[in-house]
Amino acid sequence: MNLENSCIVIFGASGDLTFRKLIPALYNLYKIGKLGEHFSVLGVARSELSDDSFRQKMYDTLVKFEKASGESLDAFCEHLYYQAVNTSDALDYVKLLPRLDELHDRYGSCGNTLYYLSTPPSLYGVIPECLAAHGLTTEEYGWKRIIVEKPFGYDIKTAKELDVQIHKYFDEHQIYRIDHYLGKETVQNLLVLRFSNGLFEPLWNRNFIDYVEITGAESIGVEERGGYYDGSGAMRDMFQNHLLQVLAMVAMEPPAIINADSMRDEVAKVLYCLHPLSNEDLKNNLVLGQYTASTIDGEEVKGYLEEKGVPADSTTETYMALRCEIDNWRWAGVPFYVRTGKRLPTRVTEVVIHFKTTPHPVFSQNAPDNKLIIRIQPDEGISMRFGLKKPGAGFEAKEVSMDFRYSDLSSAANLMTAYERLLLDAIKGDATLFARTDAVHACWKFVQPILDYKAERGQVYEYEAGTWGPSEADKLIAKHGKVWRKPSGLMKKKV
Repeated sequence: MNLENSCIVIFGASGDLTFRKLIPALYNLYKIGKLGEHFSVLGVARSELSDDSFRQKMYDTLVKFEKASGESLDAFCEHLYYQAVNTSDALDYVKLLPRLDELHDRYGSCGNTLYYLSTPPSLYGVIPECLAAHGLTTEEYGWKRIIVEKPFGYDIKTAKELDVQIHKYFDEHQIYRIDHYLGKETVQNLLVLRFSNGLFEPLWNRNFIDYVEITGAESIGVEERGGYYDGSGAMRDMFQNHLLQVLAMVAMEPPAIINADSMRDEVAKVLYCLHPLSNEDLKNNLVLGQYTASTIDGEEVKGYLEEKGVPADSTTETYMALRCEIDNWRWAGVPFYVRTGKRLPTRVTEVVIHFKTTPHPVFSQNAPDNKLIIRIQPDEGISMRFGLKKPGAGFEAKEVSMDFRYSDLSSAANLMTAYERLLLDAIKGDATLFARTDAVHACWKFVQPILDYKAERGQVYEYEAGTWGPSEADKLIAKHGKVWRKPSGLMKKKV
C-alpha cells in the first residue's frame, strides 16, 4: 500500500504521550525511510509556542529518550510545526485553516489529514465537532482520519454516547480507535502462528485445549497517576480493552482474507460470543484485589491507599482475575482465565494455551502438561513445553521446552514499536489493528455486569505488593483443578 503525502495533526501536543510516544514513533519511522519527505506534523495545544520553540522541545525529547543525533534528527524536526488553539472553543479552530492550507501546499499532501486526539477523554467528542464547524472533516479534498486514544467511554452508556458524538462528524471508515497492545509484534504473530501452520490450527479447539490463561502483569504501582487510576481501576485500564482484545485474537476464527473488514468481523464475533455474566457467575468466578504496603528487594513500597491522589477509603481494584467462557462451537466448555494487576512480581503479558493431558500417561503419573506460551511483552517470544525422557534408568518424563525469542533474530533491532506500527497503518488507511465500533460495544456489554456487580456487592481483597495477587485468585482457579503459571521477567533460555 503506497504512503500518500499527509499532514499529521496532534491535539494535546504539549502532553506526555506526544513527548514519550508519538514524536519518537514518527521520528523512527522517518529514520528508517517509512515516511519519506512529503509529510508534516502540526502540534496543537493551548500553550503559546512558536514553530521553533516546539521543534526545540521535540529535539530535546528525542535526544533524551531516543538518543537521537545527526542529520536525520535535524531533518525530521524541520517537518514539525505548531499552532496554539483553545481546543474547547470552536471559534478558535479558525486558526487551523491557514496553517493546514500552508502545510498541504508546501508538502503536496492534497488535504490528506490524520488527526490524533492525545487529549483528555472529555475532549474526544468536542474536537470532532469543532473541526466539522470549519469544514475540516470533509473528504471532498483529501482523506480525513481521526485516531482516538483509550478509554473509549467509561461504561457502556458513555461509550455509546461518545460513539454517537464522533459519528456525527466522521464515518466509521475514518475512525481509528487505537489500542497499542494490538500493535505489538507478538500479538500479530498470534494470527500467523495459528493460521499459517497446519500443526496448530487442528488442535486449537475444545477437543485438545484444557484451558487458556491470559496474564497482564505490571510490577509498578500507579506512580503519579493515582487520581486518574482511581476513577478507572484494573477493569477499565487493562481488562476492558487490552486483554479482551488479546482474548479475541486467541479465539477468533480464520478470516476469509487478511484485510481490515474480515479480521475485525472475526474479532467482533468472538466478543459477542462471550458468555454473559450473571451475579452468580461473578460471585464464583471474579476476584478483585488492591495492593498493600510491602518491602520489595529491600525497598519499602506504598500501598495503593497511600499513593498520591488516591482517597484513603478507595475501593478501586488494582487487580482482577476472571474465569469466563465463549459460547461457540470451537470453545464451548473451555475456560479462559484472565488476570491483570499492579505491583505484581514482574512486568509481563503472556498467553498460555494449556493442552489436555494424555488420556493414559504410560511413562509417568506426573508427566508434564503440554503448554504453548506466547510472550507479548517483555522479551517477546514463543515457547512450547512438553515431556521428554529424563536421562538415566527408567522412563520418567521431564518438562523441556522449544523456544523462539525475537531478540535472537538479527533483524530484531529493526522491529517497529506498537505506536510506530499503528501510526504507519493509520497513515496508510489500514484499520486492521484498530478496534471497530461493534467490537468496542461488545467489550462494554460484557464488562458492564462486572462494573455493576462490583458497585453493588463486589468485595476487594488485599494483597501485598510484590506478590501474585490475593490468595482468593489462587482458590478461584484451584477449585477447577487448574493452576496459574508464575511467569518470570524473561522467557526460558533454549535447552
